[in-house]
Order: sequence, then C-alpha cells, then structure tokens
Amino acid sequence: MLRAFRCDLHLHTCLSPCADLDMYPRALIEKSINEKLDVIAICDHNASENVSYVLKCAKGKPITVLPGMEVSSLEEVHVLALFDDLSDLLKLQTIVYSHLAGKNREDYFGLQVIVNEQDEVEGMNERLLIGATELSLDRIVNEIHSLGGLAIASHIDRPSYSVLSQLGFVDAETHFDALEVSAATGVGRARRLYPELSDHAFISSSDAHAIKDIGRGVTTIIMQAANISELKLAFTQREGRRIVEDSP
Repeated sequence: MLRAFRCDLHLHTCLSPCADLDMYPRALIEKSINEKLDVIAICDHNASENVSYVLKCAKGKPITVLPGMEVSSLEEVHVLALFDDLSDLLKLQTIVYSHLAGKNREDYFGLQVIVNEQDEVEGMNERLLIGATELSLDRIVNEIHSLGGLAIASHIDRPSYSVLSQLGFVDAETHFDALEVSAATGVGRARRLYPELSDHAFISSSDAHAIKDIGRGVTTIIMQAANISELKLAFTQREGRRIVEDSP
C-alpha cells in the first residue's frame, strides 16, 4: 500500500568537521523521531564511520535510516550517495579514501568525532574530510550507481560546492537521480527558478549540521516502503510513486 513518508535525506553527524558536537547518533535519532520524520539519510563529508552507530540507535524505532555520504568531487561539487545497505556504502568509502589527500587540522576545520550508540567517543578521523577528492563528478556518480545507490546533486541553489556554482549547468550526461535544494528555496520555488531542469526530480533537505536544524527541510514522498528502489520509482514518477511538491 502506498503512503506518505516524511523524508530528510541529508543529515550530518559530529563526524563532519563543520557539524556541532551534539550531532551524535542517539541525539540525532531522538530529534528525528520528535520531528515525525519517517526516513533520514546520514551523509557526512567524505566519511561514514558514524553510520553504523546511527543504524544501531534506530533499531526498533519508528524511523528508517539510509546509509549515505556527501562526496566532494575534484570539481568541488558535493554529491549525496544513498544506499540500502551499509556494506555498499563501505565499498564507496574505500574508493573515496583512496582518492582523498590531506590531514585534518582540528584547530582550523573542527573536530571529526566518531561516537557510538552509547554516546561514547570511539576516536577521531584524522583525514581531511572537508577537502575535495581526486574523483571527477562523473566518476563519483558512476561509482554510486555501480554499487546500487542513488546519486543526488547537493544543494544546487547554494553559491558554493554545488553543481551550478562550480560548473554553471547540469550536464545531461551526468545522470543524477535527483537534485536537492535547500529548505529556504523549496521544491516549488526551485521549479520556477530552474525551468531548464524541469526533467529532473527535486527534493528539499535540511543539510542539518546542528540538532535544531533536523527536519527543517522535508520532502514528502509517496511510496510503498522506505528503500532505494522505491525512491527511484518516486524520482521518476512511476507506479504511483511520486514527490509531493509545494507551491511555487
């Protein structure tokens, strides 16, 4: 049976250096449930170590967590990678880490904290997660798809780290599954602002880096279950699955 799912498909944890330290797994799940979200995706910058702990915190709770990552391309375009299975995300992680140079400077970029489901610090990620990988945008999208995931262009309405800010256009040969806009823009307004992108699915997410921002950007999606195949059907408006778009 089809039903409406409230989705926020772009959340960071305290592993991202630009995120608040209170974005640890248990707090993130509690806030997401309080915001009546049905589906969330954990998308830290170029990293995934906190995803397994968020999944553990969500076990038995009325919420689905999709394993994800926000990958930065060679062109400094941010791309969301969403998967059903943690194992597929970890395969992408291996590829990303093999093409990510540099070491984090905590005093400059911030802490990159790995926190388990019991609120205990497991360690710090010392890689330069805020940096760009050596992977081209097209390769990232292709790698995501080869692993069975969805590739979504992050916050295309932002003046930095988006496909439009970095490249000036969305290449038809780059097969994004959807385009994300910020909550301030919203899907309806994005349709008016970007008529040249009318063939693409749009979603709105919070891109939350702080607890208070979780759920500020929500996309309501009509589907049968919270998984990648159902999202793909909704993004392409097939078999009754669809994105509920707000007014312009």
